[in-house]
Amino acid sequence: MAAPQPDHFRADAAVISARALTRRFGAFTAVDTIDVQVEPGKVFGLLGANGAGKTTAIRMLCGTLPPTAGAISVAGIDMVREPRRARGHIGYVAQRFALYGDLSVAENLQLQAGLYGLRGPRRRERIAWALDHLDLGRQAVARAETLPLGFKRRLALAAALLHEPRVLFLDEPTSGVDPIVRREFWTHISGLVEHGVSVLVTTHFMDEAEYCDRIALIYRAEQIAVGTPDELKQAAAAGAGLTDPTLEEAFIALVEESDRKREVA
Repeated sequence: MAAPQPDHFRADAAVISARALTRRFGAFTAVDTIDVQVEPGKVFGLLGANGAGKTTAIRMLCGTLPPTAGAISVAGIDMVREPRRARGHIGYVAQRFALYGDLSVAENLQLQAGLYGLRGPRRRERIAWALDHLDLGRQAVARAETLPLGFKRRLALAAALLHEPRVLFLDEPTSGVDPIVRREFWTHISGLVEHGVSVLVTTHFMDEAEYCDRIALIYRAEQIAVGTPDELKQAAAAGAGLTDPTLEEAFIALVEESDRKREVA
């Protein structure tokens, strides 16, 4: 899967970069100065409990919510100054199903392809690819609202990939589906990464976080730790005296350490 690249984009540059990203709603701080760096063909995870600020962060990163403070670039483009241009390189799968339930699978793909500016043979080629690659061919004439949740997730992913984005944002993409569907979904994601697509995913599932090359732990709107899964486990082992902790045990230990720091601050 070839992805479009801006002329000035370097292959070794961070595809997603955010510095001191902050979002306030009045007196409430939903995201507090988080940093994100995602390299080409890598998966970066924002891991945290529901309400930690992950969805607010990903909405800022993909340009649907302006930040209160901080800098964001996607595919070498300033997301704050040129959001429309940057979004041309982005595929986004929201936590809630955002396509049209009263349209068929094929009609939804036709509509999304048109919104992305795909025309003629290219449009037909990409829709055929999506139906085949995401195993949606037999559901092509089914109304989207009648699909099981797992197929709705596939359709949302197919729609997000029609224009061959360089960057894919996934907000809790497998929430509510069973473990088998979750593994199938991640098989598709792994295939995209092998072709150079960069992925940023929010999740509260520890098994999903293990698929990530790097993870930022988000707790109470703050980024309390960042690293590879193994680095986070090692940090928890050193700080809490754990022996060979799981990622879940590491997450709990790092959250508890954050709480202790808050109490003495």
